[in-house]
Amino acid sequence: MYRTFKYIALGCLTYVPKLHATFARGTGGTKSARYCYSVWLRHLVRAHEGGLPPRLRRVAEIGPGDSLGIGLAALIAGADQYFAFDVVAHASSAKNLGVFDELCELFRGRSDIPGPEEFPEVRPMLTDYRFPSRILDTEVLAAALAADRLAGLRSDVASLRGRVRYVAPWDGAAVQGEEPVDFILSQAVLEHVDDLDKAYRAMHDWLAPGGMLSHQIDFKSHGMAKRWNGHLAYSDATWKLMRGRLPYLLNRSVYSEHLAHLAKYGFVVRSEQRVTDRGGLRREQLAPRFRFVSDEDLITCGAHLQCRKPFE
Repeated sequence: MYRTFKYIALGCLTYVPKLHATFARGTGGTKSARYCYSVWLRHLVRAHEGGLPPRLRRVAEIGPGDSLGIGLAALIAGADQYFAFDVVAHASSAKNLGVFDELCELFRGRSDIPGPEEFPEVRPMLTDYRFPSRILDTEVLAAALAADRLAGLRSDVASLRGRVRYVAPWDGAAVQGEEPVDFILSQAVLEHVDDLDKAYRAMHDWLAPGGMLSHQIDFKSHGMAKRWNGHLAYSDATWKLMRGRLPYLLNRSVYSEHLAHLAKYGFVVRSEQRVTDRGGLRREQLAPRFRFVSDEDLITCGAHLQCRKPFE
């Protein structure tokens, strides 16, 4: 009950104008270069295993938060353009320049991918955390890390222009320009998106035929309940009070809903890495509208999905 009252109180505070402006800025994402390096290379390695060519021209990220580091890692590794789509503008050029410089050093040193010892909760998991030299070989890295190229990229990071395009709030299918992107990723973001159907439709429109989605989704309560799936026990009325006027919270969508949206827009799932936990609330303890979720949904607390848009 303490958690319930705590989050109801926080939700009610968002109706106070000055406090709402503070809450609406959100908390953003991580500023750790090593975390961003680890996340990008995990998605890249998994995409390579799924058959996506290592040369990615245009990369988009949904929900980067205050650090664009994951996308900056993609640029440093050789991508031509990075689009960052967010609901609330968090990004700070000064912070991102620091992350950019640290990322350059990690790639120059061909550092191994920080694994479970350093980031035990980060997914997806890999079987090999050594630097992926089979993907980013000497020739690729030499071109990617050329001094003039990195200097130009750094200038674009400072201005959030050129090869770095930051769109917040994003809306609509054409925000990435006329040319489609090759790769769209997110890290623990899609559980916060209110209109999943709109998001998956937009991703379909952004992505080139043969392009790939790579999403790590966290279905846990994010501390809003004692059990990992305790947020599914709150009634809609209680949840509305907890949400207040926040620009985003949790959408309380379950695993199968994401699969349904992917199928609706024609994506083909190439790989999935589910995280399960049987220690959550039982079916009868959930709010009525969640009691009919599948047995798989009932134990899936996280998932990494990589999906291909078919060639047309």
